[in-house]
Amino acid sequence: MRFLRRFVPNLYIVLVLAFIYLPILILIVYSFNALPKSFIWGGFTLDNYKNLFSGSDGSGILDSLLMTLKVAAIASVTSTLFAVLSALGIAYLSRKMQGIVMGLTYVPNVMPDLVTGISFMLLFSFLGVQKSEFTLIMAHIALCVPFAILSITPKIRQLDKSLSEAAMDLGATRGQTLRLVIIPEIMPGILSSLMLTFTLSVDDYLISNFNVDSSIQTLPMMIYSMAKLGVNPKMNALTTLLFCAVLILMILSNLSSIKKNKKQGVKL
Repeated sequence: MRFLRRFVPNLYIVLVLAFIYLPILILIVYSFNALPKSFIWGGFTLDNYKNLFSGSDGSGILDSLLMTLKVAAIASVTSTLFAVLSALGIAYLSRKMQGIVMGLTYVPNVMPDLVTGISFMLLFSFLGVQKSEFTLIMAHIALCVPFAILSITPKIRQLDKSLSEAAMDLGATRGQTLRLVIIPEIMPGILSSLMLTFTLSVDDYLISNFNVDSSIQTLPMMIYSMAKLGVNPKMNALTTLLFCAVLILMILSNLSSIKKNKKQGVKL
């Protein structure tokens, strides 16, 4: 019985992890496949990575990658800035108003991307704004702001208000208190917001598809168009690089938080 009590939960965890990560593992393995557009293993090669940004579609992939990174960087930084200001404002509301505002913030998070994309397309059409890089960035900022608020609000709630009051009693201005006291305390929430919103923006397809001109393609749009033609070794290599980049960012973030916790433990 003791063996079963230990074996069954462990087996369940292994099956769940295998279900989640096995497709990614297959993708990574076949990104090194020497046989193009085939699920038959033809040997190990790095040609798929060497040819990623070369050939007739290489410049298109590079342009899509740069556009995606540019939009994601602007959207993540801007939405995080809005979220910090919004979370600070929400913290000074009454509990009833906080509940109402946070409830309104939850709605876009559970709303399908299809609804959000069409809504912004209709809004830009109503305002007479032509689809462009600007409309794409605005739509991505609107997508990311609610998630950024939810990432930063818990850190604001954990913030000891006596710290800011003590700083102002010692002669610090509101700006100095925000920059020297509040921002460092909520920095983990800001970093998690930047990572989350950046990932959401890079991953988005539907909202981008409805709110950008046909002359501009983000990376998900490019990958989707490539997938229509079947298995593409360049697509496998590109998505593998994206996965590795996100994995490295997560590892660095966890290492920084671990170091910070160790420093706090030493101080205590």
